[in-house]
Formats: sequence, structure tokens, C-alpha cells
Amino acid sequence: MASFKPTKIPIYPKLGEKVTQDTVYWKNYKAPVQIKEFGAVTNIHFSPVAPHNYAVTAFTRIHIYGPFSQEPVKSFTRFKDTAYCGRYRSDGQLLVAGCEDSVVRLFDVSGKVALRMFKGHTKAVHVTDFTSERYHIFTGSDDYTCRLWDIPNATELNTYQEHTDYIRCGVTSKLNRDLFITGSYDHTLKLFDARVDKSVITMDHGQPVESVLLYPSEGLVVSAGGRYVKVWDLLKGGQPLVSLKNHHKTVTSLCLSSNGQRLLSASLDRHVKVYNTTNFRVVHNFDYAASVLSLALAPDDESIIVGMTNGVLSIKHRKSPEESKEVSHQQRRRPSYRVFVKGKNYMPKQDDYLVSKPVREYLTKYDKHLKKFNISKALDSALKPEVTVAVIKELDRRGTLKNALAGRDEKALSELLHFITKNMVDFRFAPVLVPAANMILDIYRSVIGQSPVVDRQLLYLQDLLQKEINYQQELLDVLGMLDTLFASSVPRKELLYLISVKKHFGAGFKRQTKTHDLTLVF
Repeated sequence: MASFKPTKIPIYPKLGEKVTQDTVYWKNYKAPVQIKEFGAVTNIHFSPVAPHNYAVTAFTRIHIYGPFSQEPVKSFTRFKDTAYCGRYRSDGQLLVAGCEDSVVRLFDVSGKVALRMFKGHTKAVHVTDFTSERYHIFTGSDDYTCRLWDIPNATELNTYQEHTDYIRCGVTSKLNRDLFITGSYDHTLKLFDARVDKSVITMDHGQPVESVLLYPSEGLVVSAGGRYVKVWDLLKGGQPLVSLKNHHKTVTSLCLSSNGQRLLSASLDRHVKVYNTTNFRVVHNFDYAASVLSLALAPDDESIIVGMTNGVLSIKHRKSPEESKEVSHQQRRRPSYRVFVKGKNYMPKQDDYLVSKPVREYLTKYDKHLKKFNISKALDSALKPEVTVAVIKELDRRGTLKNALAGRDEKALSELLHFITKNMVDFRFAPVLVPAANMILDIYRSVIGQSPVVDRQLLYLQDLLQKEINYQQELLDVLGMLDTLFASSVPRKELLYLISVKKHFGAGFKRQTKTHDLTLVF
């Protein structure tokens, strides 16, 4: 009895992602260091001055971490309730934070007790920041108001009550001490000028605004809310420029790279996406284990810090040039030549005894079903496109493909149709899947209309094939145009070729060209 021959899986060309400079740049980080905080990490902010420590706001504490420390170098715990938005001043000496108890606290980085406590809000304060001249504080609260405070006198300077819902994000101008922007759950962003008593520009984001970011030039502002990231032109009165929808869940945080040419957005869908700020296309993507609430980049992009809903702080440090060279050298390392030629020139002696061990062949799951003639189970057990197509091809060679496709219930037929519609337009699989699709239509023609799920997939298959036919027709039209262009350029080439051949062969060439014109030209 002949032994069973396993199914051969053909090797298809890989359709991998294109390696770009962004891919190399953003993948050049070490494995993440993870630190467990006491609660969800709602805000991360780097000190503007060396050594660029960063403040992590989580639950009722604000921890200060060094650039490479895994333990807090300092902690602020004098909060009665959840703390929010711990931010450094531009000189790195002071830190301000809001709280669920509506009190804004100002800390000296070298101390522990609050230097100032600003009271005036009636609900939780989620937004805090320093103005550019360092002596004023801007705050936004769930009481729908944003306020300006004077640090030396610990007094309130102004109150703005134009939003109709919670204010959850905001940013101050680094070039103009009087300008600041707020984002609210009433779907709007407002640009305020401290020299007047009302907002000067209002922008409608269309979703509750979770994060706001100013470009270094401060001519553009970026807002995040819902699944959208939108860019606005302040110099044109808040005109919308770009609307991006690359996330599957709410976008929670934004930041810019050190050179301002890359924009990063974090979302509850566990992804951090990197955009090119010239065309706003996604150039890279980071995946995390939990929903991301906060995001920050160290100066010169030396570290990526991400805070998640499960209280984990993820820190990725950039590899040093020596480490990058070592990794690339290890990846390029190949076995030496002597490994491949070892033993090839050995001549066995007369007294040598060959000891051979029988090699046991292990069959895959679909081969086991094929060996037992369970053809339907063999087709179902092949999950990868390459494997599934190989099994379909093997069943067609055996003449049992029709039997494997027949007799399926609604769920099994739906899964098979989903696979075919997903991979049919791939040029690698089309020669096998198109006959299989025709066979399915012939088998189940009588039951069309009985299952809405199957009917939807068949309609989708019809639309897919129609689109593919249209694509093929357009390509044929383009090929026809190219043939016309090439044909119009042939006489010139033919003339040059004939002249060169005539010079080479002399007078005898004329007699040959009468009977071998095409042969000579091509």
C-alpha cells in the first residue's frame, strides 16, 4: 500500500510592509519598562529643563521620575481626592495640579507642601497650565469655567464662562502671555485673550474634546475628540484644515515630536499612531496592552512615555548608536562558509558502519483529515490563506472538491464565502478561488434567498467581482495607450537599426531586407 503524501504548500511572494525611514526611526527603541501606578495614569509632563524629569499624575498622587529611573525621585501626596494635570513651569522650579476637590495646588519641586492653594472653582479641576510670563496660572474645571490666577498674590484675575459642558483640556501660548485655548465636552474649542472679557475664536470639533495641542509656530492647533483628530488654522480665524479618522475608539492624548514634523495620537483602542505633519498620513503605529490615557515624548525623542487605564506606565528608551549597530550586526550575521562545506569531501572507508535513525513524519491537522478522507474537515482546518488555497487545490486534483463544498450549513458556508471574498482579488490565489466560487454558486443556487447572511455575502461577492472587472478594463485601456505610444516610437528605432546594420553588412544588406525585414528589425 502506498504511503500517504503530505500536501505541499507552495511558497507565495510576501507582501510585506515597506521599510521607510520612519519605520527605522520609531522602531529604534528598547523593550518597554513598565511601572505600576496606584491608579489610571491621566497625565504625563516633561520638565523643560535638564535633566528633563517627568511628572506622572495617577489617582491621588503625582510622582516625579528621572530620565532613566524606575522609582519615583519625588512624590506629591497632599491631595484629598484624585489629582489631575500635573504640569511644570518653563523654568522647571514649580509644578501646578488640579484636583477633584476643586482646589488648585502649586508646589515647589524641591519641597513637599503646597506653596499656594487657589480656591474658586466649584467642581473638579482637570486643566492647569502656566502662562508664558511664569506668574499666572490658567485652569479649567467641570463647573464650565476657565480662570486666570495670579501666583504672587494668590488671587483670581479673571473668569470666563462660555462653555456649556465640562472643560477637560487646554493649553497656553508660549509666545503670547495673554492667549490660551480650551477644549470642552460641548464639542467646541475656544481661543481666549486675557485682554478682553470673551473668547475671540470658536471652533466646533463635533465631538467631546479630549486633548488640545498647539504647534510651535502657534499658527495651527490640533484637537482630539471621539475618533477624530482635527487640525485648525488660527491665522484664518479657526478654519479647519484636516480631519483624521485613523483610530477605532476615542482619542485621548496628543503630542509632537521634538522637530515638530511628526504628530502622535493615543487612543482607547490601545494604539499610538504617528503622523507626518506635511501630508498627515500614518507613518508608524505602536501597540499597547491596555487603553492609553496619556502620552508624552522626551526632548529629542529619547523616550516615549505612555500611561494606561490599568495603571501601568510604559517607558521606551531610544537605543544608543552602539546598541543599534550591535543589533544590526546580529541580524546580518550568517553561518560561515565552512559550516556548509563541512563533511562534503569526506570519503567513507570500507569498514565504516552507517547508523541511520528513521525520521518520523508528523502530519498536519488537515493532512490527517485527508488521510482519513474527511474532506470537509480538512478544508475547515486550514486557516491560513496559503494553506487553505493549497488544500482546495489538492481537493480539486483529487476530484473531491465539489463534495467538500456541498452539504454545508449556514455558518460553515458563511465562513467559506468570507474567506473567498477576502482573498479572491489576490493575484496569488485567484486561479484557485475563482473556480471554487463558481462551484459554490452551482451547488447552492437552489437555496439562494433562504439565508440573509449568505445572500449579503453573495451580493458583496458580486460587487467585488464587478469592481475587479472594472479595474481590469481600466488597466487594459492603459495598456492600449502604452502600446500606441510604443508603436509610434518603433519606426525611429527601426530606421536607426537598419542604418547601423547596413553600415555593418554593406551592399549585400539590400537583398536580405526584402525577405527578412521583420527578422532583422526584431
